[in-house]
Amino acid sequence: QVQLVESGGGLVQAGGSRRLSCAGSGDSFSRYSIGWFRQAPGKERELVAANAWGSGSTYYGDSVKGRFTISRDNAKNMVYLQMNSLKSEDTAVYYCAAMAAYSGSYVRRDLYDNWGQGTQVTVSS
Repeated sequence: QVQLVESGGGLVQAGGSRRLSCAGSGDSFSRYSIGWFRQAPGKERELVAANAWGSGSTYYGDSVKGRFTISRDNAKNMVYLQMNSLKSEDTAVYYCAAMAAYSGSYVRRDLYDNWGQGTQVTVSS
């Protein structure tokens, strides 16, 4: 089991940048694949980006490709989400989640074992 805590949310102007952090604790954090999800009011929680443990492969949702970058520092048990060229539609609560065993998809929320409490990002236009 790992525990996750997100930070870095806040208010940012459209076109601006923000970096979110996800701090992990617990055994073998580096052996978990990590996903960043977001949930806007009235919408389903969707995958934004994922980072696979071991290979370090990354996956991005279509709406953020070319603007967001996921990275991790296993020595510090940290995963980051760098968000550039922010748009009003990026406004949401952002969550990081940990997946112990890859089961064929990073998109499915039910495949993740642990979740953080979320951090609010608001993009003003």
